[in-house]
Amino acid sequence: MAKNPLADLLGIDADVLADLVATLRERGETVATAESLTGGLVAAALTSVPGSSAVVRGGVVVYATPLKTDLAGVDAAALAEHGPVHPLIAEQLAKGARIACRSSWGIGLTGVAGPDPQEGVEPGVVHLAVSGSAGTTVHTVGIEGNRHQVRAGAVRGAFDLLRAQFDEPATD
Repeated sequence: MAKNPLADLLGIDADVLADLVATLRERGETVATAESLTGGLVAAALTSVPGSSAVVRGGVVVYATPLKTDLAGVDAAALAEHGPVHPLIAEQLAKGARIACRSSWGIGLTGVAGPDPQEGVEPGVVHLAVSGSAGTTVHTVGIEGNRHQVRAGAVRGAFDLLRAQFDEPATD
C-alpha cells in the first residue's frame, strides 16, 4: 500500500484504513460524518484513501454547538438538557449525518479534546456513534493524552466502531 501521511499522523495503519474503504465499496455501502471534537479528521482520513469517492458521501463539522442542530439535526431540547458532549448527542449526530447525506452509515463524534474541561466534562471523554439502517451503536471512551492524542484516538475509535458493525448489526 502507498504511504498515507494522514493515517500515519493519526496513528492509523494505512492498510487497515484502505481495507475499511474497500469493504464499504465491496458491500455497496456509503458513509457520512458529523464531527465535533475531531473537526473533520474522520472525513479527511477516509478521503485520504484513493478511490474513497465511491463510498464517502460527505460530512459536516459542527464544532459550534448551535450548528449541531442547524446542520446535523440534533434535537435542540436534547442539547439544552444534556449539553453538547453526551452519548445522545453522538447518536443524533450519527443519525443526522446518515440521513442528511443519504448514506448507508453515519458516524457521529463529540467529546472534549482539552486542555480544559467543557461544561463539566473532563478532557479525554469521547462519545462515538455509528448509525445504520438497523440502528445506532454508541460508545463512550476515555482517551488519555494531549489534545492531538485525544482527537486521533477518537478517529481510530470511530473506525473501530464502524468496522464492528460489519460483524453484527447495530441496535437502537
